[in-house]
Amino acid sequence: MADTAIGYPFEIPRETPATFEADWALVDRLRDCEEAAYELLIARFERPVFNLVYRLMDDPSETADVVQEVFLKVFRNVGSFRRESSLKTWIYRIAVNEARNHRRWFGRHCRQEVGLDAEREDSFAMAEQLTDPGPNPFDVAADLETQALLMAALADVKPAFRAALVLREIEGLSYDEIAQILEVSLGTVKSKILRGREALKEALMARLKPAAGKMNGWRMKEMI
Repeated sequence: MADTAIGYPFEIPRETPATFEADWALVDRLRDCEEAAYELLIARFERPVFNLVYRLMDDPSETADVVQEVFLKVFRNVGSFRRESSLKTWIYRIAVNEARNHRRWFGRHCRQEVGLDAEREDSFAMAEQLTDPGPNPFDVAADLETQALLMAALADVKPAFRAALVLREIEGLSYDEIAQILEVSLGTVKSKILRGREALKEALMARLKPAAGKMNGWRMKEMI
């Protein structure tokens, strides 16, 4: 499989020196507790962080709570941000860690209390309501049914591989950025992405068999 983002027919915008300079200025304003700076941070990162966390959660209905905790940690810890990475990378690292911590907590304390039917309904309701201002691999799907199928397949990928897969294939981040976010080596990042792709392919194949008659010509190779 080629080392490209799944189904992207366009160039993913990259951060530029001007972006970094704007980020440093924003961080300085946040440290000075400027209210407008907090609003700007939310306006810029709320949707990307929501989308990232949503795709990492086993229970999508918990996404809003996790996102709220992410930004609380950003606000509380901005004074310790040492500019060794981009602001986006730092925030994404917090988001990935919060999603992982919440999954672990949920798995220990709450999963046995959640009915499978209720969880399924919540998941599909969130998938239908979630909107993204920019194209992503799920936008090439023929309809909402296909999008739900892809989201369900992604949820079947083990969390250990899912984060790297989402950051690479959906967020379009570089290996270096992913290594910083996950705090692992480049070799580990490549391994996680490769195994995540294989797991996603297997999950899609398993789900496509009963759904093949409903896909209306959708080509799997566009997503794998």
